[in-house]
This record gives sequence, structure tokens and C-alpha cells, in this order.
Amino acid sequence: MSVPNEPNPAHGPSEPVAPRAGVLRRLLRDPLAVAALAYVAIVVVASVLAPLLTSQSPTASKIADALLPMGDGHPLGTDGVGRDVLAQLLHGGRTSLTGALIVVAVSLAVGLPAGIAAGYYRGWFDGVAGWLSNLVMALPAIIVLLVVLAQWGRSTGLAMAVFGLLIAPGIFRLIRASVVAVREELYVDAARVSGLGDARIMRRHILPVVVAPTVIQVSQLLGIAIVLQAGLEFLGLGSENQASWGGMLNDAFANIYSAPRLLLWPSLAIVLTVTAFSLIGNALRDALGVGGTAVHVRSRAEAAPSGPVVAASPSPAGEADESDEADVLLAVEDLHVAYPRPDGSQAVVVKGASLSVRKGEILGLVGESGSGKSQTAFSVLGLLPPLARTSAARMEFGGRDLRGLSPAAMNRLRGKRIGYIPQEPMSNLDPSFRVGNQLVEPMRHHLGLSRNAARTRALDLLERVGVADPERVFASYPHQISGGMAQRVLIAGAMSCDPELLIADEPTTALDVTVQAEVLDLIRELQAERGMGVILVTHDFGVVADLCDTVAVMQTGRIVETAPAARLFAEPQHEYTRMLLASTLDDCEPRAARSHPVQNLGGTR
Repeated sequence: MSVPNEPNPAHGPSEPVAPRAGVLRRLLRDPLAVAALAYVAIVVVASVLAPLLTSQSPTASKIADALLPMGDGHPLGTDGVGRDVLAQLLHGGRTSLTGALIVVAVSLAVGLPAGIAAGYYRGWFDGVAGWLSNLVMALPAIIVLLVVLAQWGRSTGLAMAVFGLLIAPGIFRLIRASVVAVREELYVDAARVSGLGDARIMRRHILPVVVAPTVIQVSQLLGIAIVLQAGLEFLGLGSENQASWGGMLNDAFANIYSAPRLLLWPSLAIVLTVTAFSLIGNALRDALGVGGTAVHVRSRAEAAPSGPVVAASPSPAGEADESDEADVLLAVEDLHVAYPRPDGSQAVVVKGASLSVRKGEILGLVGESGSGKSQTAFSVLGLLPPLARTSAARMEFGGRDLRGLSPAAMNRLRGKRIGYIPQEPMSNLDPSFRVGNQLVEPMRHHLGLSRNAARTRALDLLERVGVADPERVFASYPHQISGGMAQRVLIAGAMSCDPELLIADEPTTALDVTVQAEVLDLIRELQAERGMGVILVTHDFGVVADLCDTVAVMQTGRIVETAPAARLFAEPQHEYTRMLLASTLDDCEPRAARSHPVQNLGGTR
């Protein structure tokens, strides 16, 4: 059965996708940004071509020519020791820009990788890096600088490198905060589920988010570095026999009464350059869209109950059909998941859960919100937050022990042998990349396909999941498709590497009733075609009645009953199961025969 394509109200079925306006194009629409960029370009070109623009030496002094007015030989006059002001101004630009670049390069070289690693991996490295950054920020910068220069001599390059190290904690904190904000996003989890390694996730999904604030910070930092460099030269702490704007200011202050005009040129150069970098930074912020209204998305950490967990009394063991051990695809026994509380105690959100999935079986994991369903699924996927503490007597997939599996080994399983369909489809697609790009990457990584072969396979998958115009959806960004279409895209992605086990976490939560039915039919068809095992996490007994062979009922972290679907609906054993069935009977009946809701279960499959 082909699933009808859901129309996107923003587009006709064959409307071409317009590319997003580039950052440079948006930047050039700002007149102030254009003026600032033009000024910086002039300064850079003039500094680089300084030897061609003037024949005067910026350091050669002639006492006889001291304080000459502007004239043919010296267009801007001379300073207190007879040096040409124009030559100093042009060559001084080299010194200031080089010093600023040293500060930026050193601070980025230290702060950027440390911030990404600390924000992404957290743990002990985050603690140590945070402590070191606080220590460096507490050091008196000028004292450190004086000690370094006293030990190794006056050097502008060395002084700027020291300032770069002292400013690096600011870059570290900015990058770390950006990474922490994005690492819990659902589309990063989706990338992990696809089996992508940490390096590739950081390069593709973390770095694009970090680039915007980093570029803005760098533009501001360039201006700060120019002021710092000028200050050092003004104080006489820079390299000797070197033209600089700060050195020009030093000479101008010495001759402020006899030639006040000498203050004008270095002051203008410093003020205009710093202002230009500041304007460029502000324009970049607007062009990159930083600082706008953030779209709230649900992270996996939100799936954990926030309040205290009520301890449940021991529950009777659920009944399950006996099966061959060789036929068991996934086996989980006595799983516990806990989170530390601020008072040192632990909130246990999964308490001794046990379940198994056979090949070709659909297991429904059902219960109220906060019962531990998603936490159980995330435990199997290895996607729990770093603070989570897990233990299990057994957790095997295809005969392989998942406990203590290395991240690299888990990545080889996720996406290729274990597929995942998340809830909230729009939050699980990276808004920075086109849909096709996000479908192609896992196939190239796991299956070793060429780009063209992966593209062909992705288009075939989109057509198989009911997308009427695969080419358009392939070329679209996530915001250009509807929620139902995004869910189909995620199903296509989950099936792209032919997994043996599919975990569907409330796959119809964010969809309307009509689209829910289509998505459920699609999951059923794909499961039947490929003989996969499926774990369907849901709170909807109507969905369970439609799809599931076996049902496991969770309450406050415990599986209180496990039984074949027909038996559970006909003769629920646990009081909690009876309560859930009674509260959702009206929703379940339309999916089965209203006179006997269990009678039709076999016919729906």
C-alpha cells in the first residue's frame, strides 16, 4: 500500500526549493557593514603595500627634520625625532594587524578545541578545563605580561601571544556554552543513532552552531587586540625599532604642546579600525541570525522525570510466550537507571525492567508519561545523558553484550543494525542541512556507498515511505516540509541501512490523527517486509492494539505486566493495566470491534 503524500501548505508539489540567502549577501545589505568592510580592506591593503606607497623609512630618524609640517617630502609631516608620519602610519598598520591576528590565533587555538571537547564530552575534562580557565581569568594580566617580558625580553609578538593565552578562557567559555546548548538537541541524538562517530558529529552538527558566535567574538576580539597592542607600544613594552600606532601616540604625547596634530593620525587609525571591527561583528550577528528568538526543542534529558521517584512495591512477573533463545533479538534483564539528586541521593527512574524482542516481533512498551519507557529505550541505544547511572544483569542484542560496549562499537550498531524513529520529527532534523544530505550521510558511513549511489537509495526510500515528490523533499531544508513529511523522512532514515531492530519512540505524538494512521500503516508494512524486531514506545493502547504482538506495561519504572496483545486486552492481570485500559477504552474501540475490542486484533495485522 502506498501512503499518500501529505501536502505542504508552503509549497506546491513541484515548486522548486529556493536556496537560502548566504551570510555574505545578507551582510552586504547593511550599509554600515559595507562601509566597515571597505575601511578594513583599505587598511589591510595599505599596510601590506606600505613599502610601495611611501619611500620613507618608518624608523629612520633625522633630528634636523623634527616636527616638520605637512609638505611634499612628508605628506603628514614628521614626529619629534624626524620620522615620517605617513610611513609610520602605514607600517604601523602592519604591526597592529599582525598583533591582533596573533591574539586571535592563540586564543582560538587554545579555547576552541578545549571548549568543544569540554562541552561535548563533559565529565572530568570539563571540570579540569573549567578550573584552569577560572584560574587563568583570575591572574592579573599586566603582572603576568611584565614577568614574561622581563624574562624573555621586549617583543610585540610574545606579548600578543601571552594576551592570547589570557583571553583564551573567554573563548573557551563561549564555545563550551554553545556546544552544551546543542549537544542535547534531538538531531544530535539522531546522528548518534545513525551510528556516526563523535568526530563526524562534532564536525557536521556541532561546529556549524559554534561558528556563528565564534566569528562574532573574533570580530570583537580583533578590535580589543588592536587597543591592547597600541597600549603596550604606548607604554614602551613592544619591540624596539618598530613602527606602531601606539608608538606614534607615545611620541605625540611627548610633543602635545608643540605639535598637537601628531595625535590625530594614530588616534583616528585606532578608533576607526576598532569601530569598523565592532560594526562588522554586529552586522555578522544579524546576518547569522544570532540572538533571535530560539525555537524550543525537547532534548533527551527532558524525558527523565524531574520530580522525586516514588518507590514501587515489588510487581508480579509478567507473562510472556516462551521462545527459542536463538530467536531472541534483544534481551534485557533487571535494568536500572538512576540520576543523582543535588542532596547526594539518587532518583531511580527504571527499576529492574526486563524485556525481550524476537525477530519479526513488535513489542509495545506502554505506560503513562514519566513511567520510564523512553529511558529504557535510550538505555538500549546507549543515548542516556552522562549523569545517568545504569546497570543490568543482561543486555544483549543479537547475542552481543551491550554492557560496557565502547562508543565506537556502539556506533557500528546504531543506524546499521539498530534503527531509531524519534518523536517530534522537526526537532530531529538538523536545520542547517538539507533533508537529502542527512539521509545520505549514514548510508555512506555504514554501507560505504558513493554519493550518487547513496542519493539514489535515499530517493527510493523517500518514494517507498509515501513521498510523492522525492526530489523536492530531498532538496528541501527541514523548515520547508511539514511534520508528517518530516516523520516519513525519519522513517526512511531509520530504514536506510536495513536494521534488524527498530525502536520507535512515540512516532506519532506530534502528528494529527489522519497522518498518525498513515505512519502506523507504514511502520507495519516495513516491518512485515523486512522481518525486523520492533520496540514501539507509546502511551496509546489504540496504537498497541493495531500493531503489537506483545505488550509490556510500565509503571513508575517497573514493568508490571508482559503478555501477548490479545491476552492482555482480554484478561489484564495487573490492576494498573486494567486502569489504563479502562481510561483509554474509548480510544481503543474505534481501532477494533467496538463490541469486542480484542476480536479484531488479529485481523489488523
